Amino acid sequence: MREPLWRLSAAEQAEAVRRAEVSAVELVDSHLERIAEVNPRVNAVTRLMAERARADAAALDRRRAAGEALGPLAGVPFTVKETTAVAGVPTTFGVERFRDLVAPADAPPVARLRAAGAIPVGHSNMPTLVLAGMHTRSELFGDTLNPWDPARTPGGTSGGDAVAVATGMAALGLGNDSGGSLRVPAHFCGVAALKPTAGRFPADHRVLGPEDPGPASQILVTDGPLARRVGDLRLAYEVLAGADPRDPRAVPVPVRGEALPGPVKVAVVADPGGHGVHPSVRAAVEAAAGALRDAGYDVCEVADVPRLDETVEVYDRITMTEFAPSWPAVRGLLGPEGSRYIEMAMERTPPVDAAGLVRLMGTWLGIRRSWAEFLDAWPLLLGPSFTEPPVEPGLESRDRAGRERVASGLRLCTATSFAGVPGVAVPTGTDADGLPCGVQIVGRAFREDLCLDAARAVEDRLGVLAPVDPRG
Repeated sequence: MREPLWRLSAAEQAEAVRRAEVSAVELVDSHLERIAEVNPRVNAVTRLMAERARADAAALDRRRAAGEALGPLAGVPFTVKETTAVAGVPTTFGVERFRDLVAPADAPPVARLRAAGAIPVGHSNMPTLVLAGMHTRSELFGDTLNPWDPARTPGGTSGGDAVAVATGMAALGLGNDSGGSLRVPAHFCGVAALKPTAGRFPADHRVLGPEDPGPASQILVTDGPLARRVGDLRLAYEVLAGADPRDPRAVPVPVRGEALPGPVKVAVVADPGGHGVHPSVRAAVEAAAGALRDAGYDVCEVADVPRLDETVEVYDRITMTEFAPSWPAVRGLLGPEGSRYIEMAMERTPPVDAAGLVRLMGTWLGIRRSWAEFLDAWPLLLGPSFTEPPVEPGLESRDRAGRERVASGLRLCTATSFAGVPGVAVPTGTDADGLPCGVQIVGRAFREDLCLDAARAVEDRLGVLAPVDPRG
């Protein structure tokens, strides 16, 4: 009996469609059947685009029959986070008031994936307005469950896509990350994810109307893919990269840089900032370090990453200062439950005045310089995406202690987003409780290729965890 098509990697799916071994309609139907089977148990896909996906697949099959060359992601189904526009369907941000906010056009990354032949099959869940916390729970769609253990969060804010990919409902997910929102759910769900360099992928993060967000949101938020295999991340990366007139921040940097002389040096920091790391996470970092040594990398433990505590503090102050003027309106959208996470953040880190913000922006540049100097000496950094195994849902919104614990757990994600450098999350196996473990590999700006090469070396030696069936 033939293996279900949804189990194949994105690369295998696209190759099968291009070779006419399967039709794009068959491929889409296989994923729609998987969604019907699995999504009621995990609640990751929020809006199914079934008829539209079948129509797109049929059009692709007609093009192939006519002898047209198909793209590198021909027929590959993908999900799209509720923050990101798909033309003709609502972009709800998980908010009841935005239920009917129909997008007039595809966001740039959606358009890029579709131009390469990929087919959107559904929107995916996220925390309300991406502001209600790390756990994927929205006002409009409720909780998404971790397929490995429903008592643990799938992470967020791109948790719906991570669950959809982990369970085989889609071969790729399109999420975004401003401080761990791709890498943490990848870790918690046992899949891979790429947070690119700021400016690598074109994007449009406007919420309502023509107004763009402030500088912190412009620089920190990066769209990126999730997949079960690192090779599929690379396919998506090469499709998504490049300049676009819709986003003047996106730059035309080649997707591969020059080869580095000698074995590539990798710095290892298992406990960034020295605030503690769970033994299973430390073991995951050590396993990944061993895999890289075996692959010929020059791997060495170093004392720490640059200015970690200062970086996290400046990140919080800049983002809270930018966000404060809109908080009264946003609070009304979030409601009492959804607003607790941000309220605790604002109490801890109140906004600064204009002079203070100018000083902080200068400090931000200095931090980016420090990271550039560190990565000049060490082209790659290996460390945790989150310093604990998957935690319980809503821990970060429960009380101040829970919020501080989660903020500490994702501190390396926060710092690397602030530095604007790329990172790839890759699984390393499971822990004693059967929960997925993983690490992230961070690189120099615009050297996603080095991160992906190293992540592939880890994957080749430590294996792939997904797809999985949801567990009770």
